[in-house]
Order: sequence, then C-alpha cells, then structure tokens
Amino acid sequence: MNVSRNYLMSRAFAALFLLLALAGNSPAAMDYDQLFRQSGDLMAQGDLEGALKLLRQVPLPAAGEEAAPFVSSRMQAARIHAAQEAPDKAIAACQEVLKLYPDNSEARNFVAALQAQLKPRWHTILSDIVRFLPALAKGTIMTLLLVFCTILVSPLGGLLLALGRISTLRPISALCWFITWFFRGTPLLLQLFFIYYGLPSLGITLAPLTAAVIGLGLNYSAYLGEIIRGAIQSIDHGQMEAAKAIGMSYGQAMRRVIIPQTYKRLMPPVGNEFIALIKDTALVSTIAMVELMRAADQLFNTYFNITALGLAAAIYLLLTTIFTFIFEKIEYRAGIYEHR
Repeated sequence: MNVSRNYLMSRAFAALFLLLALAGNSPAAMDYDQLFRQSGDLMAQGDLEGALKLLRQVPLPAAGEEAAPFVSSRMQAARIHAAQEAPDKAIAACQEVLKLYPDNSEARNFVAALQAQLKPRWHTILSDIVRFLPALAKGTIMTLLLVFCTILVSPLGGLLLALGRISTLRPISALCWFITWFFRGTPLLLQLFFIYYGLPSLGITLAPLTAAVIGLGLNYSAYLGEIIRGAIQSIDHGQMEAAKAIGMSYGQAMRRVIIPQTYKRLMPPVGNEFIALIKDTALVSTIAMVELMRAADQLFNTYFNITALGLAAAIYLLLTTIFTFIFEKIEYRAGIYEHR
C-alpha cells in the first residue's frame, strides 16, 4: 500500500514537472519584452534578418490570450520588410493581423500605403491630379475673377491718370503724378496689407475680395497710366493741331483722333501687364483669399505632395498662354491696316 502510494505520488510529481516544463516553453510564458528588446538591438546593429527571425517567434494568440504582442511583432516585421523594399512581404505581414482583426486601422492604412507604392508612378500622379484638381479649380475661378475685375477697373483708371498727367491744370497733373509715384514706388503686397489690415484701424473694414480688387486695380492703374500716357504722347503733335483746325475741341480730338491711334501701340505693354497680373494675384493669398496659389499651398501643407504645386504651375502656364494668344490676336487686329 505504501509502495503504491509512493509510486502514485512520484508519478504525480513527474506529471506536474512535465506540465511546468511545457508551460515554460508555451507562448503564454514567453518573455515578449525581452524578445522585442533583442529584436530592437539587432535592428540597431543592422541585422534585420535576425530581428525578423525573433519577431516571427511570436505565435498566433490562442483564444482568450493577449493579442498585442502578435500584432506588434507583425507590424514591426512589416516595417522592416518595407525598409528592405519588399512591399509584398510587408503586405503579407499586415494581412496576418487583418485576418484576426479586420478593423485594425494601422495595418489597413499601412497596406493601402504599400499598395500605392506598387502602382506605376504615372498612375499615382494621375490619381493625385484627380484628387487635387477640384480644389485647384475653385482657386482658379477666384484667380480669374480677380483678373477680370482688375482688367475692367485698371484701364479706366490708367486712362484717367494718363489724361491727368498731360493735363494743363497743374493741381490735377500733380495729383495724378503723386498717385502714380506712390503706387509704382511701393510693393503691391504692402498696398494689399494696408488696404485689408490697415484701413480697419481707420474705421474702414473691407471684405477680402473687395480689398484685393481695390489693391490690384490701383496698382495696375498706375502702371497702365504711364503706358497710356507714353502712347498718347507718341502721336505726332500735328494730329491735335489738325483736329483743332477743323473745329474739334480738346476732348473731341482726344476721343476721335488721338486715343484711337494709340491702340496698336498699347497692346504689347498692356498685354504684358495683364499676363503679370495673373501671377500677381497670388499675393492676395496673404489677405485670407483662397485663390489658386493659396489652394495649392493648402493642399501641399496637408498632403506634403509636390504634385499640388506642379499642377498649380501648369494651370498658371495655361492661363498665361491663353492670355498671350488673346492679346496677340488683339494686337494684330489693332494694326491690321498696317499689314496690308
């Protein structure tokens, strides 16, 4: 009886010892912290394959077991494969996580980024263009609105300044000279800042679009005023004398004889100014207006993708090309009788 009891006790201890030994080698008892430290040391030493072997020792979690070590090991392995420029293996590591946890955002986003890398470069650029174009199109519409408003305002303002500069009335001539001197002599950006940020201190608050149109209109009126004045004064003085000789007043002579002859001389410099205007509208982004340049800058700061800036440059080139073509046609039509 004692022998049987001793035998059973010895067998029980042996079984317990075996269970403890098996438990010591089981995944639950694995020291994951030490394993991750060792893999980190190997990565620091440049032994990426050794680190991958250690990370692969983390098995699938059993029912009720903590899954964090498994997820961490596979995501770390995916990052190592990505660093080795092996996106297929990296995606496979992420897929192991997604099989257990389909809603794991880290693995899902990493797979999406890796799959994007596998696509041809042209496909990536095309998808970026499709994604960025709507926002840039809205900015382009605002840019064109600014350009057309300035084109409507500045020629009239430039004509008034030009006529004022050549006027025989000294106060009017001096005033027009001062306006031209001021707006040509100070930066457009400073003028926009003063109109939008400075005038509120004087009790005048303007909307960004209104401030932009006023700033661009005044600035370009000053430049166009000098262009128009030069074109008017380039007409032979005998034209004015002949007009007065047949009974025309000064205003009639300017309107019917002098100014019509200046059109063909105005077109090249005026066209150049309006082409420059398309690019100068980018400055209104500093007064809270979302035009083409501001839209491109916002996209770049959001996605850190150079495609947004490249697409904006292409749109600017397209706009300037169209305006160049239009003004060449106008210039040709203005001097059509000289080409015969």
